[in-house]
Amino acid sequence: MTIWQDLLEKSTAVKSRPLAELFENDKRAAEFTREFGPFLFDFSKTNIDAATLEMLVDLARERDVAGRAEAMFSGEKINDTEHRAVLHTALRNLEAEIRVDGQDVMTEVRATHERMVAFARDVRDGRFTGQGGKITDIVNIGIGGSDLGPAMAVLALAPYHDGPRCHFVSNVDGAHIHDTLEDLNPETTLVIVASKTFTTIETMTNAETAKRWMAQKVSNPAAQFAALSTSAEKTAAFGIDPARVFGFADWVGGRYSMWGPIGLSLMIAIGPEDFADFLKGAAEMDAHFRSADYAENLPVLLALVGVWHNQFCDCATRAVLPYDQRLARLPAYLQQLEMESNGKRVSMDGKDLAVNSGPVVWGEPGTNGQHAFYQLIHQGTRVVPCEFMVAAEGHEPDLAHQHLLLVANCLAQSEALMRGRSLEEATAIMRKKGFEGAELDRQARHRVFPGSRPSTTLLYPKLTPAVLGGIIALYEHRVFVEGVILGVNSFDQWGVELGKELALALGPVLEGSDSGAELDGSTRQLVARIRNLWG
Repeated sequence: MTIWQDLLEKSTAVKSRPLAELFENDKRAAEFTREFGPFLFDFSKTNIDAATLEMLVDLARERDVAGRAEAMFSGEKINDTEHRAVLHTALRNLEAEIRVDGQDVMTEVRATHERMVAFARDVRDGRFTGQGGKITDIVNIGIGGSDLGPAMAVLALAPYHDGPRCHFVSNVDGAHIHDTLEDLNPETTLVIVASKTFTTIETMTNAETAKRWMAQKVSNPAAQFAALSTSAEKTAAFGIDPARVFGFADWVGGRYSMWGPIGLSLMIAIGPEDFADFLKGAAEMDAHFRSADYAENLPVLLALVGVWHNQFCDCATRAVLPYDQRLARLPAYLQQLEMESNGKRVSMDGKDLAVNSGPVVWGEPGTNGQHAFYQLIHQGTRVVPCEFMVAAEGHEPDLAHQHLLLVANCLAQSEALMRGRSLEEATAIMRKKGFEGAELDRQARHRVFPGSRPSTTLLYPKLTPAVLGGIIALYEHRVFVEGVILGVNSFDQWGVELGKELALALGPVLEGSDSGAELDGSTRQLVARIRNLWG
């Protein structure tokens, strides 16, 4: 019998076991908690027992997670549908020597990093003035991994901002760039265009709009642009000085790219020193992932909990619930990281997957979510595993009483999900309110919480640059481990291509220069109505 089959049978056997029953063992919490650096990871409020954990660890060993990880870190081309290495970790371990096709790639990585540092300091200190004085605002134009990562991190590290204000534009909807630029001064604004190929249609459309806006007040608008791109030819055609072009290799995937040039806006906002701490926190998590035994390894354990819930307990979604307002964009960032990486239908050999692939990832910061979707999490018919994260301390000492309330809510929610409320308990509560007979039973049933809803909690002292780096690296490696266990390539994203191709083809149809005769009936009808509304 295979480990996978053993785990399926185990999940069936424990499906109806109340989580609260596991806590009859006073050692439960300690036995299912792990610590590394500033992090405490508590997965005791899941239906994983010692035997299940052992089987899950065996599954990771069977799938050779460690071997695949070493192949990644050493520069092997593990992205084999695109024949590329996967080396985003190299961007935060600047002391390493890593060879790809026989060449040490770290020389160029270090040189680019040093250029970023010099440029960031010039902008922050006022040596780079553009054409209107010291830069007060940065506008980062990108989409997907060129936007979600830095936008999330800039918000998360707001207490460390002492540089220009940062703004992010991603949507090709003109409202996004219009509303972003409306209150800015072109003379004191630096625009960063983030597109590896400098051809991404949404990004380049917004870049041209920003350039026209800049030209209203600035004689040489391109002089206040920087590019995060590998295309020297296209950035030069746009007018951007090569000194302000920062490239990165094809072994850095978009959703894994904020550690290098894509993080330039963050570096300018918080400064090179705090950015170095951000990289250090991630590098420390990398080292832990590479060296720690599976049973003590935070990324491996987080992945195994995810696989247990998704593949074995058939939970199709997971909620990421940071009780940290400044991590408001983290769920959206993790949506891309997880769903673009492991939202696949075929395995590495091109055969259809025999099991479900990655889950739907969603969430919002607490306590806002408690007044929105927690109703479904607590009493809905589908089980949604929850991943709580919270800092022991906030950045506002004068508001410590509010942080205490925040932490209390976080801990209370995970306890409520685990414990639930029985019909007997609900009946006693409603009886005290004066209900009786059939109405007592009806009212009580509305107040029953099934409980046994699984959750994990990631606790850290304070949201610092190093802690944020560690959190992101933790989730990156979690996605990698899940991908290895599922047997998919976590580093390509062919699923985003078809819609792009069709959008390009629809442009001429909407303009009227192409009849669109080959379109399906629904799309033709919609095009006709839109053109009619346009007059």
